[in-house]
Amino acid sequence: MTPAALRVLEAAARLFYERGIHAVGVDLIAAEAGVTKKTLYDRFGSKEQIVVEYLADRDERWRAFLDQYLAAADPAPSARVLAVFDASHAWSSEHSSKGCSMVNAHAEISDPSHPAHPIITGQKQWMLDLFTRLAGDITPGQADRLARTLMLLHEGALVAHGLNIFPDPIPHAREQAQALLAAPSG
Repeated sequence: MTPAALRVLEAAARLFYERGIHAVGVDLIAAEAGVTKKTLYDRFGSKEQIVVEYLADRDERWRAFLDQYLAAADPAPSARVLAVFDASHAWSSEHSSKGCSMVNAHAEISDPSHPAHPIITGQKQWMLDLFTRLAGDITPGQADRLARTLMLLHEGALVAHGLNIFPDPIPHAREQAQALLAAPSG
């Protein structure tokens, strides 16, 4: 990407996350990025494409961040599951004061024909697949069931974090996941 395109993407990412996708127009993005609307459209073609690029970049950065936590985790299967919650807590503290950007984006973009929709749902499917793989090392015969429960704990914690209804929802969800993993039925 050109320096101007990077500035557009950085400005759009900040604005979309802080204010919402529908609340932010291309005029504001261009002004915040210090480019003309023509430059913005030359680089991205449409606001929809900027949204796609924003969400794809956020997803890519999240996956790389999570990979670091998984690589550093104890190799025990339950420790790797808990590393997901640890990564989410660290990421949310640093990057997501308003909750999960994918959940927030889905609240605004639920139309499957929108070009960003597959990125949003794909990221959540990727998380479920990850939990399923990790759960398969713990309870091979019930991996799907355990993965769905872990996913619900994880996603619920992300939403609760964004809503700021009670303190530390992600560590609380981690404690619940740890208790679930320690239970005899796994």
